[in-house]
Amino acid sequence: MNELFEEARAALWTVWNRRWLALGVAWGVCLLGWLAVALIPNTYESKARIFVQLDDALAQQIGIGSGAREKDIERVRQTLTGAVNLEKVIRSTRLGETITTPTEMEREIDRLAKDVLVLGQGDNLFEITASSGRGDLSDAENAQLAQDIAQRMIDIFREQNLGGSRGEMRETIEFLDQQLAQRSRELEEAEQRRLAFEAQYPELAGGSASILSQLNNSRSELRGVEADLAAAQSALAAINGQIASTPRTLVTANSGGPRAALAQAEANLAALQGRGLTASHPDVIATNKQIAALRAQAQGAGGDYGTPNPAYSSLLSIRGEREANAQALASRAAALRSEIASVTASQAQEPGVAAEAQRISRDYEVLRQQYDKLLQDREELRLRGQVETERSGIKFEVVDPPSTPRVPSAPPRPLLLLAVLCLGIGAGCGAAWLQGRLRSTFATAGKLEAALDLPVIGAISLAMTDKARAMQAKRRKLFLAAAGGLGGLFAVLLAAEFVQRGMVA
Repeated sequence: MNELFEEARAALWTVWNRRWLALGVAWGVCLLGWLAVALIPNTYESKARIFVQLDDALAQQIGIGSGAREKDIERVRQTLTGAVNLEKVIRSTRLGETITTPTEMEREIDRLAKDVLVLGQGDNLFEITASSGRGDLSDAENAQLAQDIAQRMIDIFREQNLGGSRGEMRETIEFLDQQLAQRSRELEEAEQRRLAFEAQYPELAGGSASILSQLNNSRSELRGVEADLAAAQSALAAINGQIASTPRTLVTANSGGPRAALAQAEANLAALQGRGLTASHPDVIATNKQIAALRAQAQGAGGDYGTPNPAYSSLLSIRGEREANAQALASRAAALRSEIASVTASQAQEPGVAAEAQRISRDYEVLRQQYDKLLQDREELRLRGQVETERSGIKFEVVDPPSTPRVPSAPPRPLLLLAVLCLGIGAGCGAAWLQGRLRSTFATAGKLEAALDLPVIGAISLAMTDKARAMQAKRRKLFLAAAGGLGGLFAVLLAAEFVQRGMVA
Protein backbone atom coordinates (compact mmCIF):
# COMPACT_ATOMS: atom_id res chain seq x y z
CA MET A 1 0.00 0.00 0.00
CA ASN A 2 2.88 2.37 0.85
CA GLU A 3 4.48 1.63 -2.49
CA LEU A 4 1.31 2.56 -4.33
CA PHE A 5 1.03 5.73 -2.29
CA GLU A 6 4.65 6.58 -3.09
CA GLU A 7 4.03 5.95 -6.82
CA ALA A 8 0.97 8.20 -6.79
CA ARG A 9 2.90 10.96 -4.99
CA ALA A 10 5.70 10.61 -7.46
CA ALA A 11 3.37 10.78 -10.47
CA LEU A 12 1.56 13.84 -9.10
CA TRP A 13 4.87 15.60 -8.36
CA THR A 14 6.13 14.79 -11.85
CA VAL A 15 2.98 16.14 -13.52
CA TRP A 16 2.83 19.21 -11.29
CA ASN A 17 6.47 19.95 -11.82
CA ARG A 18 5.83 19.92 -15.58
CA ARG A 19 2.35 21.39 -15.43
CA TRP A 20 2.93 23.84 -18.28
CA LEU A 21 3.72 20.97 -20.62
CA ALA A 22 0.60 19.15 -19.48
CA LEU A 23 -1.53 22.26 -19.94
CA GLY A 24 -0.13 22.92 -23.40
CA VAL A 25 -0.75 19.36 -24.56
CA ALA A 26 -4.26 19.48 -23.09
CA TRP A 27 -5.02 22.73 -24.95
CA GLY A 28 -3.72 21.31 -28.23
CA VAL A 29 -5.62 18.03 -27.96
CA CYS A 30 -8.85 19.76 -26.88
CA LEU A 31 -8.70 22.35 -29.68
CA LEU A 32 -8.13 19.67 -32.32
CA GLY A 33 -10.79 17.36 -30.88
CA TRP A 34 -13.38 20.11 -30.50
CA LEU A 35 -12.72 21.22 -34.05
CA ALA A 36 -13.27 17.66 -35.27
CA VAL A 37 -16.51 17.42 -33.26
CA ALA A 38 -17.68 20.74 -34.69
CA LEU A 39 -17.11 19.47 -38.23
CA ILE A 40 -19.43 16.49 -37.67
CA PRO A 41 -22.83 17.44 -39.15
CA ASN A 42 -25.96 17.01 -37.06
CA THR A 43 -28.26 14.18 -38.05
CA TYR A 44 -32.00 14.74 -37.71
CA GLU A 45 -34.50 11.92 -37.58
CA SER A 46 -38.19 11.96 -38.54
CA LYS A 47 -40.53 9.12 -37.53
CA ALA A 48 -44.02 8.17 -38.64
CA ARG A 49 -46.37 5.31 -37.81
CA ILE A 50 -49.05 3.82 -40.03
CA PHE A 51 -51.84 1.38 -39.20
CA VAL A 52 -53.09 -1.25 -41.65
CA GLN A 53 -56.47 -2.94 -41.02
CA LEU A 54 -56.92 -6.32 -42.73
CA ASP A 55 -60.42 -7.42 -41.63
CA ASP A 56 -63.20 -7.33 -44.25
CA ALA A 57 -66.09 -9.82 -44.32
CA LEU A 58 -66.85 -9.36 -48.03
CA ALA A 59 -63.20 -9.82 -48.97
CA GLN A 60 -63.13 -13.03 -46.95
CA GLN A 61 -66.29 -14.20 -48.74
CA ILE A 62 -64.77 -13.92 -52.22
CA GLY A 63 -61.47 -15.50 -51.25
CA ILE A 64 -59.30 -12.49 -50.32
CA GLY A 65 -58.10 -13.83 -47.00
CA SER A 66 -56.22 -11.86 -44.36
CA GLY A 67 -53.27 -14.20 -44.84
CA ALA A 68 -52.95 -13.18 -48.49
CA ARG A 69 -53.22 -9.51 -47.61
CA GLU A 70 -50.60 -9.90 -44.85
CA LYS A 71 -48.23 -11.43 -47.37
CA ASP A 72 -48.86 -8.50 -49.71
CA ILE A 73 -48.14 -5.99 -46.96
CA GLU A 74 -45.01 -7.85 -45.89
CA ARG A 75 -43.85 -7.90 -49.49
CA VAL A 76 -44.44 -4.17 -49.78
CA ARG A 77 -42.62 -3.54 -46.50
CA GLN A 78 -39.61 -5.50 -47.69
CA THR A 79 -39.52 -3.84 -51.11
CA LEU A 80 -40.28 -0.36 -49.78
CA THR A 81 -36.58 0.33 -49.32
CA GLY A 82 -35.70 -1.10 -52.72
CA ALA A 83 -33.71 0.82 -55.29
CA VAL A 84 -36.76 1.72 -57.38
CA ASN A 85 -38.68 3.25 -54.47
CA LEU A 86 -35.61 5.03 -53.13
CA GLU A 87 -35.03 6.54 -56.56
CA LYS A 88 -38.61 7.87 -56.46
CA VAL A 89 -37.87 9.47 -53.08
CA ILE A 90 -34.68 11.06 -54.36
CA ARG A 91 -36.32 12.50 -57.45
CA SER A 92 -39.27 13.91 -55.47
CA THR A 93 -37.09 15.66 -52.84
CA ARG A 94 -34.18 18.07 -52.92
CA LEU A 95 -31.79 15.13 -52.99
CA GLY A 96 -32.26 14.81 -56.72
CA GLU A 97 -31.56 18.45 -57.58
CA THR A 98 -27.83 17.98 -58.11
CA ILE A 99 -27.88 14.44 -59.55
CA THR A 100 -27.09 14.30 -63.27
CA THR A 101 -25.52 10.89 -63.91
CA PRO A 102 -26.55 7.29 -63.16
CA THR A 103 -23.42 6.85 -61.03
CA GLU A 104 -24.41 9.71 -58.78
CA MET A 105 -27.91 8.27 -58.52
CA GLU A 106 -26.59 4.86 -57.48
CA ARG A 107 -24.34 6.44 -54.89
CA GLU A 108 -27.23 8.50 -53.50
CA ILE A 109 -29.47 5.41 -53.39
CA ASP A 110 -26.86 3.50 -51.38
CA ARG A 111 -26.57 6.42 -48.97
CA LEU A 112 -30.33 6.82 -48.60
CA ALA A 113 -30.79 3.07 -47.98
CA LYS A 114 -28.77 3.51 -44.76
CA ASP A 115 -30.91 6.48 -43.68
CA VAL A 116 -34.34 4.82 -44.12
CA LEU A 117 -35.67 2.09 -41.85
CA VAL A 118 -39.09 0.36 -41.91
CA LEU A 119 -40.00 -1.70 -38.85
CA GLY A 120 -43.13 -3.67 -37.98
CA GLN A 121 -44.63 -3.03 -34.55
CA GLY A 122 -47.11 -5.83 -33.97
CA ASP A 123 -49.35 -7.22 -36.69
CA ASN A 124 -50.87 -4.06 -38.13
CA LEU A 125 -48.55 -1.22 -37.10
CA PHE A 126 -45.50 -0.05 -39.05
CA GLU A 127 -42.91 2.60 -38.18
CA ILE A 128 -40.97 4.49 -40.85
CA THR A 129 -37.78 6.26 -39.74
CA ALA A 130 -35.92 8.68 -42.04
CA SER A 131 -32.60 10.35 -41.14
CA SER A 132 -30.66 13.20 -42.74
CA GLY A 133 -27.24 14.45 -41.74
CA ARG A 134 -25.65 16.03 -44.78
CA GLY A 135 -22.75 18.38 -44.39
CA ASP A 136 -23.77 20.60 -47.30
CA LEU A 137 -27.10 21.43 -45.62
CA SER A 138 -27.92 23.42 -42.56
CA ASP A 139 -29.56 21.94 -39.50
CA ALA A 140 -32.96 23.32 -40.45
CA GLU A 141 -32.61 21.95 -43.99
CA ASN A 142 -31.58 18.51 -42.70
CA ALA A 143 -34.58 18.45 -40.35
CA GLN A 144 -36.95 19.38 -43.19
CA LEU A 145 -35.35 16.86 -45.53
CA ALA A 146 -35.81 14.05 -43.00
CA GLN A 147 -39.50 14.93 -42.70
CA ASP A 148 -39.91 15.05 -46.50
CA ILE A 149 -38.28 11.63 -46.90
CA ALA A 150 -40.59 10.09 -44.28
CA GLN A 151 -43.67 11.64 -45.93
CA ARG A 152 -42.63 10.37 -49.34
CA MET A 153 -42.11 6.86 -47.95
CA ILE A 154 -45.67 6.96 -46.56
CA ASP A 155 -46.98 8.02 -49.98
CA ILE A 156 -45.16 5.14 -51.65
CA PHE A 157 -46.49 2.69 -49.03
CA ARG A 158 -50.04 3.90 -49.69
CA GLU A 159 -49.62 3.69 -53.48
CA GLN A 160 -48.26 0.17 -53.40
CA ASN A 161 -50.95 -1.13 -51.03
CA LEU A 162 -54.00 0.69 -52.37
CA GLY A 163 -53.04 1.39 -55.95
CA GLY A 164 -50.39 -1.20 -56.72
CA SER A 165 -52.66 -4.20 -56.29
CA ARG A 166 -55.33 -2.51 -58.42
CA GLY A 167 -52.84 -1.87 -61.19
CA GLU A 168 -51.67 -5.47 -61.08
CA MET A 169 -55.31 -6.62 -61.11
CA ARG A 170 -56.07 -4.45 -64.14
CA GLU A 171 -53.02 -5.76 -66.00
CA THR A 172 -53.99 -9.35 -65.16
CA ILE A 173 -57.55 -8.83 -66.43
CA GLU A 174 -56.23 -7.29 -69.65
CA PHE A 175 -53.96 -10.28 -70.15
CA LEU A 176 -56.87 -12.66 -69.59
CA ASP A 177 -58.97 -10.68 -72.09
CA GLN A 178 -56.25 -11.13 -74.70
CA GLN A 179 -56.05 -14.85 -73.98
CA LEU A 180 -59.83 -15.16 -74.16
CA ALA A 181 -59.93 -13.40 -77.54
CA GLN A 182 -57.28 -15.76 -78.88
CA ARG A 183 -59.02 -18.84 -77.47
CA SER A 184 -62.32 -17.61 -78.91
CA ARG A 185 -60.86 -17.42 -82.42
CA GLU A 186 -59.32 -20.87 -82.07
CA LEU A 187 -62.60 -22.24 -80.71
CA GLU A 188 -64.55 -20.81 -83.65
CA GLU A 189 -62.12 -22.38 -86.12
CA ALA A 190 -62.40 -25.74 -84.35
CA GLU A 191 -66.21 -25.42 -84.38
CA GLN A 192 -66.21 -24.78 -88.14
CA ARG A 193 -64.01 -27.82 -88.75
CA ARG A 194 -66.24 -29.97 -86.57
CA LEU A 195 -69.44 -28.81 -88.33
CA ALA A 196 -67.91 -29.38 -91.78
CA PHE A 197 -66.80 -32.88 -90.81
CA GLU A 198 -70.18 -33.75 -89.30
CA ALA A 199 -71.91 -32.51 -92.44
CA GLN A 200 -69.74 -34.82 -94.53
CA TYR A 201 -69.81 -37.79 -92.11
CA PRO A 202 -72.92 -37.44 -89.95
CA GLU A 203 -72.64 -40.98 -88.65
CA LEU A 204 -69.14 -40.26 -87.24
CA ALA A 205 -70.02 -37.01 -85.52
CA GLY A 206 -68.33 -36.54 -82.21
CA GLY A 207 -65.30 -38.77 -82.72
CA SER A 208 -64.67 -42.31 -81.60
CA ALA A 209 -65.64 -41.59 -78.02
CA SER A 210 -68.96 -40.15 -79.11
CA ILE A 211 -69.44 -42.97 -81.61
CA LEU A 212 -68.68 -45.58 -78.96
CA SER A 213 -71.09 -43.89 -76.58
CA GLN A 214 -73.70 -43.78 -79.35
CA LEU A 215 -73.17 -47.48 -80.10
CA ASN A 216 -73.46 -48.37 -76.43
CA ASN A 217 -76.64 -46.36 -76.11
CA SER A 218 -78.10 -47.90 -79.27
CA ARG A 219 -77.25 -51.43 -78.13
CA SER A 220 -78.66 -50.78 -74.70
CA GLU A 221 -81.82 -49.39 -76.26
CA LEU A 222 -82.00 -52.35 -78.65
CA ARG A 223 -81.82 -54.76 -75.72
CA GLY A 224 -84.66 -52.90 -74.06
CA VAL A 225 -86.75 -52.88 -77.25
CA GLU A 226 -86.15 -56.59 -77.81
CA ALA A 227 -87.22 -57.33 -74.24
CA ASP A 228 -90.34 -55.22 -74.72
CA LEU A 229 -91.01 -56.94 -78.07
CA ALA A 230 -90.75 -60.38 -76.46
CA ALA A 231 -93.13 -59.30 -73.73
CA ALA A 232 -95.56 -57.87 -76.34
CA GLN A 233 -95.46 -61.09 -78.38
CA SER A 234 -96.07 -63.15 -75.26
CA ALA A 235 -99.06 -60.95 -74.36
CA LEU A 236 -100.37 -61.26 -77.91
CA ALA A 237 -100.14 -65.06 -77.75
CA ALA A 238 -101.98 -65.02 -74.43
CA ILE A 239 -104.80 -62.85 -75.78
CA ASN A 240 -105.10 -65.13 -78.82
CA GLY A 241 -105.52 -68.11 -76.49
CA GLN A 242 -108.22 -66.26 -74.57
CA ILE A 243 -110.03 -65.38 -77.80
CA ALA A 244 -109.95 -69.03 -78.97
CA SER A 245 -111.58 -70.19 -75.73
CA THR A 246 -114.23 -67.45 -75.67
CA PRO A 247 -117.55 -67.99 -77.67
CA ARG A 248 -118.59 -65.27 -80.03
CA THR A 249 -122.31 -65.47 -78.94
CA LEU A 250 -124.25 -66.29 -75.82
CA VAL A 251 -127.20 -68.80 -75.99
CA THR A 252 -130.34 -67.84 -73.96
CA ALA A 253 -133.99 -69.12 -73.76
CA ASN A 254 -135.35 -66.24 -75.74
CA SER A 255 -132.93 -66.43 -78.55
CA GLY A 256 -135.01 -69.07 -80.66
CA GLY A 257 -133.97 -72.27 -82.53
CA PRO A 258 -133.01 -75.79 -81.31
CA ARG A 259 -130.41 -74.44 -78.95
CA ALA A 260 -132.90 -72.05 -77.39
CA ALA A 261 -135.43 -74.94 -76.93
CA LEU A 262 -132.63 -77.07 -75.46
CA ALA A 263 -131.75 -74.30 -73.04
CA GLN A 264 -135.43 -73.99 -72.06
CA ALA A 265 -135.74 -77.77 -71.48
CA GLU A 266 -132.59 -77.79 -69.35
CA ALA A 267 -134.03 -74.92 -67.34
CA ASN A 268 -137.28 -76.92 -66.82
CA LEU A 269 -135.31 -79.95 -65.69
CA ALA A 270 -133.40 -77.82 -63.19
CA ALA A 271 -136.70 -76.47 -61.86
CA LEU A 272 -138.11 -80.00 -61.43
CA GLN A 273 -134.99 -81.11 -59.62
CA GLY A 274 -135.23 -78.04 -57.49
CA ARG A 275 -138.68 -79.12 -56.41
CA GLY A 276 -137.18 -82.36 -55.07
CA LEU A 277 -138.40 -84.72 -57.83
CA THR A 278 -136.27 -87.78 -58.38
CA ALA A 279 -135.05 -89.24 -61.66
CA SER A 280 -137.86 -91.87 -61.60
CA HIS A 281 -140.55 -89.23 -61.54
CA PRO A 282 -142.56 -89.30 -64.82
CA ASP A 283 -142.09 -85.54 -65.38
CA VAL A 284 -138.33 -85.82 -64.93
CA ILE A 285 -138.17 -88.84 -67.29
CA ALA A 286 -140.17 -86.97 -69.92
CA THR A 287 -138.01 -83.87 -69.60
CA ASN A 288 -134.79 -85.90 -69.99
CA LYS A 289 -136.12 -87.48 -73.17
CA GLN A 290 -137.03 -84.06 -74.51
CA ILE A 291 -133.53 -82.74 -73.71
CA ALA A 292 -131.89 -85.67 -75.50
CA ALA A 293 -133.97 -85.05 -78.60
CA LEU A 294 -133.31 -81.32 -78.60
CA ARG A 295 -129.56 -81.84 -78.11
CA ALA A 296 -129.46 -84.03 -81.20
CA GLN A 297 -131.31 -81.37 -83.16
CA ALA A 298 -129.00 -78.62 -81.89
CA GLN A 299 -125.88 -80.55 -82.95
CA GLY A 300 -127.23 -81.03 -86.43
CA ALA A 301 -128.34 -77.38 -86.89
CA GLY A 302 -126.11 -75.28 -89.16
CA GLY A 303 -127.08 -71.75 -88.02
CA ASP A 304 -125.69 -69.86 -85.03
CA TYR A 305 -128.38 -68.65 -82.81
CA GLY A 306 -127.81 -66.45 -79.77
CA THR A 307 -126.73 -62.90 -78.73
CA PRO A 308 -123.15 -61.47 -79.41
CA ASN A 309 -120.65 -62.07 -76.58
CA PRO A 310 -119.30 -58.64 -75.31
CA ALA A 311 -116.21 -60.30 -73.76
CA TYR A 312 -115.22 -61.65 -77.14
CA SER A 313 -115.47 -58.18 -78.72
CA SER A 314 -113.32 -56.70 -75.93
CA LEU A 315 -110.68 -59.38 -76.40
CA LEU A 316 -110.54 -58.60 -80.12
CA SER A 317 -109.93 -54.90 -79.36
CA ILE A 318 -107.14 -55.75 -76.92
CA ARG A 319 -105.55 -58.07 -79.48
CA GLY A 320 -105.50 -55.26 -82.05
CA GLU A 321 -103.69 -52.92 -79.66
CA ARG A 322 -101.14 -55.58 -78.76
CA GLU A 323 -100.52 -56.43 -82.40
CA ALA A 324 -99.88 -52.73 -83.16
CA ASN A 325 -97.51 -52.42 -80.19
CA ALA A 326 -95.62 -55.54 -81.24
CA GLN A 327 -95.28 -54.23 -84.80
CA ALA A 328 -93.98 -50.83 -83.54
CA LEU A 329 -91.42 -52.51 -81.32
CA ALA A 330 -90.32 -54.76 -84.16
CA SER A 331 -89.87 -51.71 -86.42
CA ARG A 332 -87.83 -49.86 -83.74
CA ALA A 333 -85.63 -52.92 -83.21
CA ALA A 334 -85.01 -53.17 -86.95
CA ALA A 335 -84.09 -49.47 -87.11
CA LEU A 336 -81.63 -49.80 -84.23
CA ARG A 337 -80.02 -52.86 -85.81
CA SER A 338 -79.64 -50.94 -89.05
CA GLU A 339 -78.11 -47.92 -87.26
CA ILE A 340 -75.63 -50.08 -85.35
CA ALA A 341 -74.68 -51.93 -88.50
CA SER A 342 -74.19 -48.65 -90.42
CA VAL A 343 -71.91 -47.08 -87.77
CA THR A 344 -69.93 -50.29 -87.37
CA ALA A 345 -69.51 -50.60 -91.12
CA SER A 346 -68.37 -46.94 -91.39
CA GLN A 347 -65.74 -47.48 -88.74
CA ALA A 348 -64.53 -50.65 -90.34
CA GLN A 349 -64.43 -49.22 -93.87
CA GLU A 350 -62.87 -45.79 -93.04
CA PRO A 351 -60.66 -46.05 -89.92
CA GLY A 352 -58.74 -42.88 -90.89
CA VAL A 353 -61.95 -40.86 -90.99
CA ALA A 354 -62.86 -42.16 -87.53
CA ALA A 355 -59.44 -41.14 -86.21
CA GLU A 356 -59.90 -37.69 -87.77
CA ALA A 357 -63.30 -37.42 -86.11
CA GLN A 358 -61.72 -38.27 -82.77
CA ARG A 359 -58.94 -35.70 -83.22
CA ILE A 360 -61.36 -32.93 -84.22
CA SER A 361 -63.64 -33.71 -81.30
CA ARG A 362 -60.72 -33.86 -78.85
CA ASP A 363 -59.29 -30.51 -80.03
CA TYR A 364 -62.66 -28.86 -79.75
CA GLU A 365 -63.27 -30.14 -76.21
CA VAL A 366 -59.81 -29.05 -75.04
CA LEU A 367 -60.26 -25.55 -76.45
CA ARG A 368 -63.74 -25.27 -74.99
CA GLN A 369 -62.53 -26.30 -71.52
CA GLN A 370 -59.66 -23.81 -71.69
CA TYR A 371 -62.00 -21.04 -72.77
CA ASP A 372 -64.48 -21.80 -69.96
CA LYS A 373 -61.66 -21.88 -67.39
CA LEU A 374 -60.21 -18.56 -68.55
CA LEU A 375 -63.66 -16.98 -68.57
CA GLN A 376 -64.31 -18.13 -65.00
CA ASP A 377 -60.90 -16.86 -63.82
CA ARG A 378 -61.46 -13.47 -65.43
CA GLU A 379 -64.85 -13.03 -63.78
CA GLU A 380 -63.45 -14.02 -60.39
CA LEU A 381 -60.57 -11.55 -60.76
CA ARG A 382 -62.92 -8.82 -61.93
CA LEU A 383 -65.14 -9.34 -58.88
CA ARG A 384 -62.10 -9.35 -56.62
CA GLY A 385 -60.82 -6.15 -58.20
CA GLN A 386 -64.21 -4.45 -57.73
CA VAL A 387 -64.25 -5.44 -54.06
CA GLU A 388 -60.71 -4.14 -53.51
CA THR A 389 -61.53 -0.91 -55.36
CA GLU A 390 -64.93 -0.13 -53.88
CA ARG A 391 -64.63 -1.77 -50.49
CA SER A 392 -60.89 -1.13 -50.02
CA GLY A 393 -60.09 -4.46 -48.39
CA ILE A 394 -56.99 -2.90 -46.78
CA LYS A 395 -57.77 0.02 -44.48
CA PHE A 396 -54.80 2.41 -44.38
CA GLU A 397 -54.43 5.06 -41.69
CA VAL A 398 -51.54 7.31 -40.66
CA VAL A 399 -51.41 7.10 -36.87
CA ASP A 400 -48.49 9.52 -36.38
CA PRO A 401 -47.60 11.81 -39.28
CA PRO A 402 -43.91 12.45 -39.99
CA SER A 403 -42.53 14.34 -37.02
CA THR A 404 -40.61 17.60 -37.37
CA PRO A 405 -37.25 16.93 -35.70
CA ARG A 406 -36.15 19.71 -33.33
CA VAL A 407 -33.22 17.98 -31.67
CA PRO A 408 -30.51 16.15 -33.61
CA SER A 409 -30.47 12.43 -33.04
CA ALA A 410 -26.73 12.20 -33.73
CA PRO A 411 -24.00 12.83 -32.88
CA PRO A 412 -24.20 13.19 -29.07
CA ARG A 413 -22.19 16.40 -29.24
CA PRO A 414 -22.22 17.33 -25.49
CA LEU A 415 -20.84 13.92 -24.61
CA LEU A 416 -18.25 14.19 -27.36
CA LEU A 417 -17.13 17.63 -26.08
CA LEU A 418 -16.78 16.24 -22.57
CA ALA A 419 -14.92 13.20 -23.88
CA VAL A 420 -12.48 15.44 -25.77
CA LEU A 421 -11.89 17.51 -22.62
CA CYS A 422 -11.14 14.40 -20.60
CA LEU A 423 -8.92 13.09 -23.36
CA GLY A 424 -6.98 16.38 -23.49
CA ILE A 425 -6.42 16.46 -19.75
CA GLY A 426 -5.36 12.83 -19.79
CA ALA A 427 -3.01 13.41 -22.72
CA GLY A 428 -1.41 16.42 -20.97
CA CYS A 429 -0.86 14.51 -17.73
CA GLY A 430 0.50 11.55 -19.66
CA ALA A 431 2.94 13.72 -21.61
CA ALA A 432 4.23 15.35 -18.41
CA TRP A 433 4.63 12.00 -16.66
CA LEU A 434 6.38 10.48 -19.66
CA GLN A 435 8.86 13.35 -19.86
CA GLY A 436 9.63 12.90 -16.18
CA ARG A 437 10.28 9.22 -16.74
CA LEU A 438 12.61 9.90 -19.66
CA ARG A 439 14.79 12.38 -17.67
CA SER A 440 15.31 9.89 -14.81
CA THR A 441 14.54 12.28 -12.00
CA PHE A 442 13.49 11.21 -8.53
CA ALA A 443 10.43 12.76 -6.99
CA THR A 444 11.02 11.39 -3.44
CA ALA A 445 13.97 10.30 -1.28
CA GLY A 446 12.55 6.80 -1.10
CA LYS A 447 12.69 6.38 -4.90
CA LEU A 448 16.32 7.59 -4.88
CA GLU A 449 17.23 5.13 -2.11
CA ALA A 450 15.46 2.28 -3.98
CA ALA A 451 17.19 3.13 -7.26
CA LEU A 452 20.77 3.43 -5.83
CA ASP A 453 20.41 0.87 -3.05
CA LEU A 454 22.14 3.27 -0.71
CA PRO A 455 20.81 4.92 2.40
CA VAL A 456 19.64 8.49 1.99
CA ILE A 457 20.79 10.58 4.95
CA GLY A 458 18.43 13.50 4.32
CA ALA A 459 16.78 15.79 1.86
CA ILE A 460 17.28 19.53 1.39
CA SER A 461 14.13 21.50 0.82
CA LEU A 462 13.95 24.18 -1.82
CA ALA A 463 14.87 27.60 -0.52
CA MET A 464 13.45 30.52 -2.46
CA THR A 465 13.92 34.26 -2.21
CA ASP A 466 11.02 36.69 -1.97
CA LYS A 467 11.43 37.61 -5.60
CA ALA A 468 11.33 33.93 -6.61
CA ARG A 469 8.27 33.39 -4.48
CA ALA A 470 6.50 36.30 -6.16
CA MET A 471 7.45 34.96 -9.56
CA GLN A 472 6.18 31.51 -8.61
CA ALA A 473 2.86 32.96 -7.42
CA LYS A 474 2.50 34.90 -10.64
CA ARG A 475 3.18 31.79 -12.69
CA ARG A 476 0.66 29.84 -10.61
CA LYS A 477 -1.97 32.48 -11.33
CA LEU A 478 -1.19 32.32 -15.04
CA PHE A 479 -1.48 28.52 -14.94
CA LEU A 480 -4.80 28.66 -13.17
CA ALA A 481 -6.05 31.25 -15.65
CA ALA A 482 -4.95 29.09 -18.59
CA ALA A 483 -6.57 26.01 -17.03
CA GLY A 484 -9.73 27.97 -16.27
CA GLY A 485 -9.74 29.23 -19.85
CA LEU A 486 -9.76 25.63 -21.05
CA GLY A 487 -12.73 24.85 -18.83
CA GLY A 488 -14.45 28.09 -19.82
CA LEU A 489 -14.01 27.27 -23.50
CA PHE A 490 -15.63 23.89 -22.87
CA ALA A 491 -18.56 25.61 -21.14
CA VAL A 492 -18.94 28.09 -24.01
CA LEU A 493 -18.94 25.30 -26.60
CA LEU A 494 -21.49 23.36 -24.57
CA ALA A 495 -23.76 26.39 -24.25
CA ALA A 496 -23.42 27.11 -27.98
CA GLU A 497 -24.51 23.56 -28.75
CA PHE A 498 -27.72 23.87 -26.74
CA VAL A 499 -28.42 27.31 -28.19
CA GLN A 500 -27.96 25.95 -31.70
CA ARG A 501 -30.38 23.11 -30.98
CA GLY A 502 -33.01 25.61 -29.87
CA MET A 503 -32.54 27.65 -33.04
CA VAL A 504 -33.50 24.68 -35.28
CA ALA A 505 -37.16 25.00 -34.26
